[in-house]
Amino acid sequence: MKTKVAAIYGKRDVRIREFELPEITEDELLVSVISDSVCLSTWKAALLASDHKRVPDDLSNHPVITGHECAGVIVEVGHNLRDKYKKGQRYVLQPAMGLPSGYSAGYSYEYFGGNATYMIIPKLAIDMGCVLPYRGSYFAAASLAEPMCCIIGAYKANYHTTQYVYEHRMGIKPGGNLALLACAGPMGIGAIDYAINGNIKPGKVVVVDIDEARLAQAQKLLPVALAAKNGIELVYVNSTQLDNPAAALRDLTGGAGFDDVFVYAAVPAVIELGDDLLADDGCLNFFAGPTDKNFKVPFNFYNVHYGSTHIVGTSGGSTDDMLEAIELAASGRLQPSFMVTHVGGLDAVPETVINLPDIPGGKKLIYNGVTMPLTAITDFARLGESDPLYRRLAELVAETHGVWNEAAEKHLLAHFGVDIGVEA
Repeated sequence: MKTKVAAIYGKRDVRIREFELPEITEDELLVSVISDSVCLSTWKAALLASDHKRVPDDLSNHPVITGHECAGVIVEVGHNLRDKYKKGQRYVLQPAMGLPSGYSAGYSYEYFGGNATYMIIPKLAIDMGCVLPYRGSYFAAASLAEPMCCIIGAYKANYHTTQYVYEHRMGIKPGGNLALLACAGPMGIGAIDYAINGNIKPGKVVVVDIDEARLAQAQKLLPVALAAKNGIELVYVNSTQLDNPAAALRDLTGGAGFDDVFVYAAVPAVIELGDDLLADDGCLNFFAGPTDKNFKVPFNFYNVHYGSTHIVGTSGGSTDDMLEAIELAASGRLQPSFMVTHVGGLDAVPETVINLPDIPGGKKLIYNGVTMPLTAITDFARLGESDPLYRRLAELVAETHGVWNEAAEKHLLAHFGVDIGVEA
């Protein structure tokens, strides 16, 4: 099977590559990859290349496929797997393999990654339960299950304690105060959505960012009134408008501080603010991943000792987290499409990955069987003045207030003749 992929050849060197895949073994799957959501972690891998923990050496001879937030259709099933998987079945990939080497899809393999028209899923990933059947019909929601899975896992990883009781109560504090810092970006939108619509129940959620446009978009998609219907007080704050952000934010809790603080940017000042906001027994979750291996920030150890404050870091999520994300999206409780601001084809991947931090907006969604530059959804109407494809996409997203949706996805895939298999 011939495949077309985006692959890392070296530092800041991502190229489109077309080649023949080898025949699969009796323990492997050949799959098409319909959609992939571009993760900032992919940019980090492309930036560092073989200096990245998950990226192997010898990229010039064995370039690795980018992308890991992906979903598609099973094309061929190895003989030993025919009682478990069927040709034409849809799947979503759980990429957190948890190997000691750190290797995983999208970083480490020549034939296994999300930015590909076709890929081979190896026995190791199958044995680890990384290939989940997907019974939905909206591929974008499946691709976005992975970032939602990371968000869900982070909420579960926080913990709280009782003095002299030597056990950790896992998860954010029920009915507590939750601060989401630098949290109006793409992953932040998902974090807000889960905080007010997921299987957790904080009492107050304070979303803090410095970008007024991003805050306005977050508030439009996830309004205060919606949270109130669920019994949660939701507050949006632009910290640049505060003379003393730590004091002003603590005042929102009556001076007690926040039981749980999530940091969504690897910025020292944001982490230090989070430290200042912690209540007694408060837990700070450092969600953002730095690129600097020596990234260090001061932390108040007086409060660690006398106030039992603590810190955790999370990356990825479990298969159970992925299944929860899929279920919540399928039921309509979560709206992962809120995160998407740009859509493009496989040809757009190299430029998108290399420049990802400099491209404004939220999630960049790639359809591998499509030829299309990375395009902001807000530009569809303008482009539609001269291009009927964009004109129709603009009409379809207008029905959901400018949010990417299943109808738009189906139209785009049909326009380019992408085979989406038989719904399983």
